[in-house]
Amino acid sequence: MKKIAVLGNGSWGSVLGSLLADNGNDVVLYGNIDSVNEEINKHHTNEHYMKNWKLNPNATATGDLEKALQGAEVVLFVLPTKAFRIVAKNVRKVLDKIGTKPLLITATKGIEPGTKKLTTEILAEEIYPEDQDKIVAISGPSHAENVAQKDLTAIACASTSVENAKEVQEMFSNDYLRLYTNSDLVGVEVGGAVKNVIAVAAGILVGKKYGDDAKAALMTRGLAEITRLGVNYFGAEPMTFSGLAGIGDLIVTCTSVNSRNWRAGKQLGEGKSLDYIIENMGQTVEGATTVKAVHELAQEKNIDMPISEAVYRVMYENANVDEEIKQMMGRSPKPEISL
Repeated sequence: MKKIAVLGNGSWGSVLGSLLADNGNDVVLYGNIDSVNEEINKHHTNEHYMKNWKLNPNATATGDLEKALQGAEVVLFVLPTKAFRIVAKNVRKVLDKIGTKPLLITATKGIEPGTKKLTTEILAEEIYPEDQDKIVAISGPSHAENVAQKDLTAIACASTSVENAKEVQEMFSNDYLRLYTNSDLVGVEVGGAVKNVIAVAAGILVGKKYGDDAKAALMTRGLAEITRLGVNYFGAEPMTFSGLAGIGDLIVTCTSVNSRNWRAGKQLGEGKSLDYIIENMGQTVEGATTVKAVHELAQEKNIDMPISEAVYRVMYENANVDEEIKQMMGRSPKPEISL
């Protein structure tokens, strides 16, 4: 049994925390909303994020970061990208105070705008600049709603340390969640982050009443963009994007109503404004943040990412969806396979 601190008690954090408690671990969830913490502790529910579902009663919640981290052998980050760095800074302060060096895991799928850093890079910068092998990323085709119902799920866990990846594999795996280790840390992270942008585009097509051919084309060409960015900017391994953190995560996020990014895109396709969508979604739409970083990366390195760039223009430059689709379909002919 391990003491595990889960930072972030939204839908995915609550589900992963409950799962880790199911697996026999001592789990403390950290969040900054007192009413959510109280609900988890009293009723073992989190109705705002996960309706009609109960957490393992052995998973408790607190708003005290030092209490959550005290004695923790593992710290799992399940936070919105925009909050990731500030929490990481605070974690470093607490760890320095209490004198421990736990294993760090990120389950956040995003790229930080401005710095264009992956979450594992943020953890390395802010907490473990000399111990980067103690950082692990988990990513793959997984919605909190499905894992909560113990649907069969397989995801990847990646680290520069094979031993730490295997430790996380054993920690999370059970009869409904299976983890596969992967040594391509940046590739696993890029796949999980950028697929959110493609999922917004997939939702837009549905909102515009396009059919299966369009969706298949979008996902396939979207995977080409993810791979191109991962290989050319981050130095990822191309084969990673044929795995769970690449095509696997892309399929589920581009086709499921449980995907907030897909739902946001569908509403964009139906003519709703981004401000309206974000205000009424109730949870973070990571694609709306990540698309900014992807736009900056594509511009900086002149990487061909027409789908991602179109999503950026629709979201932040008030571009017309129909005109963007028309321009994309009218681009000059190109070979299919190119990096």
